[in-house]
Amino acid sequence: MASLPDNPTIAALRVSRWRDYLELTKPKVSLLIVFTAVVGMVLAAPGMVPLPALVYGTLGIALASGSAAAFNHVLDRRIDEHMARTRRRPLPTGHLQHSQAVVFASLLAVAAMAILWAGVGPLTALLTFGSLIGYAIVYTLWLKRATPQNIVIGGAAGAAPPVLGWAAVTNTIDPHALLLFVIIFTWTPPHFWALAIARRDDYARVGIPMLPVTHGIAHTRLQIVLYSILMVLTTILPVLSGMSGAIYLVAALALDVRFLQLAFELHRGVPQGSVLGPLLWSLVVDDLIAQCEARCRTPMAGCVVVPIIFADDIFVFIFFFVVLVFGTRAAKR
Repeated sequence: MASLPDNPTIAALRVSRWRDYLELTKPKVSLLIVFTAVVGMVLAAPGMVPLPALVYGTLGIALASGSAAAFNHVLDRRIDEHMARTRRRPLPTGHLQHSQAVVFASLLAVAAMAILWAGVGPLTALLTFGSLIGYAIVYTLWLKRATPQNIVIGGAAGAAPPVLGWAAVTNTIDPHALLLFVIIFTWTPPHFWALAIARRDDYARVGIPMLPVTHGIAHTRLQIVLYSILMVLTTILPVLSGMSGAIYLVAALALDVRFLQLAFELHRGVPQGSVLGPLLWSLVVDDLIAQCEARCRTPMAGCVVVPIIFADDIFVFIFFFVVLVFGTRAAKR
């Protein structure tokens, strides 16, 4: 029997639907989560990471991250409709129905727990489930709407992946893994508060008490500097604890200087155009600058620096953990 030719419209809809489901998982955020989980695995293993931990652990953590993100889309769909950054998401646009997103998020969660429990172990599965609930329910449904310290408290869920990766290899909660948790925990507030400054009007419009909304931009800039200093102090802990050595310390301090530079530039406010040259993530930055400038009818002090610290500090974040892996491995030889 001859098959009917593919309808271009139907084919386009299928591709669009696939992309909508992928967007629910917040793939860029999930990649960062998986990256830090793998860092935990590599540092936990004296040699090569055991294959089951690497394969099943990475897959299970990735699925759990996607599930948490999808539940976040579901629970935030009402406010997403009124925010410029999020109104084009699959649920506000109607590309996906609420029920479809709930089923999708639930299936990812079940698959993640099954893979982790059977392929890695109960401890990793339970810790991952706790992180999922922490972000999808505790942060999204309660903290985000309850307190300007939402990012600080809720950051615990985002800081958990290295602990999950370490547990996948050793089946323990190691003190060194908790050091990685503390570093990410202190990195999270300055990172997200910088972005929240650019999105202040959106958050105010939907009644989300982000720090720039409740305490103003000047206070938020100061908190970014203070938490950046705290983060710098935590990055020295791997050396003080004997986990890593001199190679890591030198590289970490260099990255710390860059992070502090970004934080102080945001605090002072830098004239437009003076720091646009060294941007590394141009596509992300261009989008953030457009969003920021759309909200700044006049050149608000620090307006352009906001996307810079957001994009450049992710580079510092990634490079820091790469250095940590190599520095720690070198110190153990």
